[in-house]
Amino acid sequence: MKFKAKNFICKNCGGVLRYNAVAHELKCDFCGSIERIEKSNEPIEEYDFNEGLRKSYKNRLIDNREIRCNKCGATFKLDYYELSSLCPYCKTPIITDFTKEIKPKSLIPFEITEREAQERFKKWIGSLWFAPNRLKDFVDGNKKLTGYYLPYWTFDSNTRTRYSGQRGDIYFVTVQRRVEINGREEIIEEQEPRIRWTPVSGEVYNSFDDITVGASKTIPHNLLDRLAPWNTKELVPFNQKYLSGFISEEYTIDLNDGFKYAKEQMKRVIIRDIKLDIGGDQQQIDYMNTEYSDTTYKDTLFPIYSAEFKWQGKVYDYLINAQTGKVVGERPYSIAKISIAIISTITILATIYYLYGRYHH
Repeated sequence: MKFKAKNFICKNCGGVLRYNAVAHELKCDFCGSIERIEKSNEPIEEYDFNEGLRKSYKNRLIDNREIRCNKCGATFKLDYYELSSLCPYCKTPIITDFTKEIKPKSLIPFEITEREAQERFKKWIGSLWFAPNRLKDFVDGNKKLTGYYLPYWTFDSNTRTRYSGQRGDIYFVTVQRRVEINGREEIIEEQEPRIRWTPVSGEVYNSFDDITVGASKTIPHNLLDRLAPWNTKELVPFNQKYLSGFISEEYTIDLNDGFKYAKEQMKRVIIRDIKLDIGGDQQQIDYMNTEYSDTTYKDTLFPIYSAEFKWQGKVYDYLINAQTGKVVGERPYSIAKISIAIISTITILATIYYLYGRYHH
């Protein structure tokens, strides 16, 4: 399916404008001119969850997007979910149209530059024990990071949870034990803990605000979760100018599935509060049922830098939160380094044992 490509052009020299995280404005590739991004006073709104479900049923299904670059004239294809990217031939930023009925109304702009992200990445890699040398070489080579605006859902919801379970209170009883003291058998008394279990039931109420859920399938979900927390107070109204120079996506995890992930996050908090409500020294939850009300959502974009490292046939993904600088990723291990460490430890212990035996013989 054919889509139009949009660019932002410098009024001074005709060069391409990209979003600059230092200036928080658009900057020209060639003459360095800065163009303001108009600050909007439009409020960041929450949208009714059930209405969003009805809208999501109307999504268009496309296989890919065919784009013609406005600068070099080349035609190329983007994946069906990509909203902005770079021309693969001349690297010109391109932005295209939405296909989803639910469109992002807000985003968090990039707050740190690629250079800052690389420095944080290097520091994080340097803290990893037993990482292969090639990983350090990979980072020291200033491997270019890819800047993404990835789709996220945020959810607000009020919950009411009925539960039943057991409250455990520790008490102590005196027990007698036979022990040997100085070769003689004696009977001593000790305090031994017991738990008294009492059936309990009750309700807890929670109000959740901006539970964030990654809505992209292109990056492992466990990594996206670890990038939190996000400061959603810094959301700004959506403007295509923020996307210029970055890859961005529409959601590929739909609203309903996104709320299922959110429920798992809420459940952890609810369980904590139920245990507090039960009280005592130990708690068991036998049954819980949660009702959700006044649920709202936002479809938004969050800024991320990404890198890949290939090691012994496996791909390791690394992400940097481009708002806070937090780095997360999977780590490879060097078997050679681990082996050397084990051998060195054994050698040191053997030497200590030998010297101890020699001087105490």
